[in-house]
Amino acid sequence: MDTTQFFEKIREGNLDEVKSALAADPQLLNARDQRGSTPLVLAAYYNQNEVVACLLEKGAPIDEKDGSGNTALMGVCFKGYTDTAKLLIDSGADVNARNGMGMTCLIFAVTFNQEGIARLLVENGADVNAIDARGESALDHARNQGREGLVEFLESHS
Repeated sequence: MDTTQFFEKIREGNLDEVKSALAADPQLLNARDQRGSTPLVLAAYYNQNEVVACLLEKGAPIDEKDGSGNTALMGVCFKGYTDTAKLLIDSGADVNARNGMGMTCLIFAVTFNQEGIARLLVENGADVNAIDARGESALDHARNQGREGLVEFLESHS
């Protein structure tokens, strides 16, 4: 199986094919697609929890960044995949990782109104005072977007 086919199987959530491909070629674990995504980033982005768990079990680098500088956890924070976020956090993902714009997982969660994920991140040590490249914190983003529930929550944890 070539890299393109491997990434397609990840998107589809075809766990058996992913396992088979990794057994035949363990280096696929470190492959990149045309956008610079790793297998783990792609599996998380498509909310393929069984594939995410398999890749983690095989040793996929959990905080490896894609071509845009985002980690697997960042992707699920703006997509709203709470179960995948919990799996990644429980497996040791850095809740305070930053991309090239200084955005953190918490800032992504707040920007995309993912309150449940924002709470999960804070409960697991996310820095509520971290600022992005524009000098704005998650609280600033919540205020700018009129997200009152998130504003109250973040103010109580600042």
